[in-house]
Amino acid sequence: MKKAILSILTGIIFIPVLSAQSRDDMQAPYRRSSLYSLLISQKDQAFSKEIRNAYLEIPIPDKFNDHNLSVRVLSVKSDEKTKGKNTPDMEKFFQDNQVASRLVARWFNRDKFTGECNMDLIAERGLYNASEHDKMLAKESARGQVMLMDSGVDLIGNTFVVVNDIRYADKEKAGQAAAVTIGVLGAIASVALGTNITNLTNSLAQLAATYKGFKVNIDSYLYRLVWNDEIASTFYSTQYSSVPDAGKAAAFEAARGSYQLQYVGKCESSGKDISFLGINESSPQTMVLKACRRGLDDNVVTLQKSFPEFRTHTPIIGTAPITAYLGMKDGVSENSRFEVLEPVEDANGKLTYKRVGVVKPVSGLIWDNRFMAVEEGAPNSGLGFTTFTKVSGGEFQRGMLLHEID
Repeated sequence: MKKAILSILTGIIFIPVLSAQSRDDMQAPYRRSSLYSLLISQKDQAFSKEIRNAYLEIPIPDKFNDHNLSVRVLSVKSDEKTKGKNTPDMEKFFQDNQVASRLVARWFNRDKFTGECNMDLIAERGLYNASEHDKMLAKESARGQVMLMDSGVDLIGNTFVVVNDIRYADKEKAGQAAAVTIGVLGAIASVALGTNITNLTNSLAQLAATYKGFKVNIDSYLYRLVWNDEIASTFYSTQYSSVPDAGKAAAFEAARGSYQLQYVGKCESSGKDISFLGINESSPQTMVLKACRRGLDDNVVTLQKSFPEFRTHTPIIGTAPITAYLGMKDGVSENSRFEVLEPVEDANGKLTYKRVGVVKPVSGLIWDNRFMAVEEGAPNSGLGFTTFTKVSGGEFQRGMLLHEID
């Protein structure tokens, strides 16, 4: 009976509701950085299970390629945490689990048994023709080598790892929630025995009340995969093979420890209150999801403002007026400024970006694309894009890229 009651409780209370804000047309063909996102789960902290479940619901931000590995959550006890630039000893975790080499292997769809690789993902994300890319690699032509190095600079070298340490911010409410949860269990037991369902309704309302204003503190740690011409040349010449090759497979395994992640920096969220508007009180877990997702989005923006190499590009989708799928979730405000970049490919196939102007958002026309902004009735949540006005430059075309500048 006890096990059955717990199952009923889970089914009633923790039903996530996702906002349908993803858009197929956001997948415009341009080169994105790639991201692997990890959670530090402090299993002895309040709401650790709810935070973990919410985190696993959250997709990679749409301005990045999803480069997640199979491990998404690292469970620790809170006393294992260290106060330094990393938490808890992430370099050791990366080394022990060969994370950097696994990120490289994923780029080349490497078969862990045969060592066989292909260029499909490189071609897809780099907007190349995969078969042509393979031909260039096989011929070792000058243009092929330039394309490969270009892939390394624009693609593999822009592979990032963000480690997020998410903690519930209010110990008093955590205690209230625990007490009310026990009350809900008792109410469910009473209902099962045929007593009045009012007890259950009241208990659920109490539990939902403890989630109002639910807030979390999030420390986010940013790392970047080390990938340069020397590493790329060694990989292509000694470890890459488009067919099963025992020698090259062994060479990659022996070199796993040479692949590294470089620490870039960290930021922490403010732990601000999140509005309870738009959330049904019968599913307070959605409050956890909303708090975590908005906190993570805020941290991505902070990391981008602090570390320019982590900043993303966004295509212009309209020119009369100038519009793009950017908004408040991406940190856009009236003070934001964006350079307009035109992608240019030279005779060797190398892609560069030429600055052709600067734009700024139009006051009152900044899209509120934060998670669940529509559900809470936020102003400008229905715009669908942000409108910009030209600060400098000539004629802009659809497909040119916006890149935030200081």
